[in-house]
Amino acid sequence: MDAAYPARLEARLDEPINRWLWLVKWALLIPHFLCLVGLWIATSVLTIVAGFAILFTARYPRAIFDFNVGVMRWTWRVAFYGISAFGTDKYPPFSLRPDPDYPADFDVDYPERLSRGLVLVKWWLLAIPHYLVVAILVGGWGLNADGAWRISGGGGVIALLALAGAVVMAVTGRYPGQLFDVTIGLNRWCYRVLAYVALMRDEYPPFRYDGGGHDPGSPPVEGEEQLAA
Repeated sequence: MDAAYPARLEARLDEPINRWLWLVKWALLIPHFLCLVGLWIATSVLTIVAGFAILFTARYPRAIFDFNVGVMRWTWRVAFYGISAFGTDKYPPFSLRPDPDYPADFDVDYPERLSRGLVLVKWWLLAIPHYLVVAILVGGWGLNADGAWRISGGGGVIALLALAGAVVMAVTGRYPGQLFDVTIGLNRWCYRVLAYVALMRDEYPPFRYDGGGHDPGSPPVEGEEQLAA
């Protein structure tokens, strides 16, 4: 059995979904985009601060870690609502905190110690193979030349799959489950890489596709526990 990665992306297809709301979700998300611009600027600066802290202490400052994970969580909720999944009509909360009532979540296990040497190379040199994959999956998502994270993607495989799911839903009234599983699996790959290059973990992200809404690194849900038994 493959080892679970300590960055976990969860998603639940929140049906029923309005057939046509996806056409205007980008406009409804404008307030979130404005917030996320500022939050990602702060995250970029704080990640540099965390890098120096790791270099000297081998520890990621917990307050910065929690803030950065919260920004990633917020970003994933926005992406799940529109852009990268269209998996719910429930409007994302303006919050960094976990929300068990929302059908999308992201979390990273806090590391007690991190490698001082890896902090110098993992975010650029070691991550290059994954950057090539992520560039195909998400198009404009990634690092700018100045090192700041973009928060608006476009033209990647994930966006095309999400759009295809929305179109099928508009025609048939149902979101195709297998297409949803593939879309979430590809998003999961990208967010694992994001956690790694943000210096949050030393474990190299696996070149492994884990599809479906439930992350294999999370505890099984109640139905899965009964099935396993």
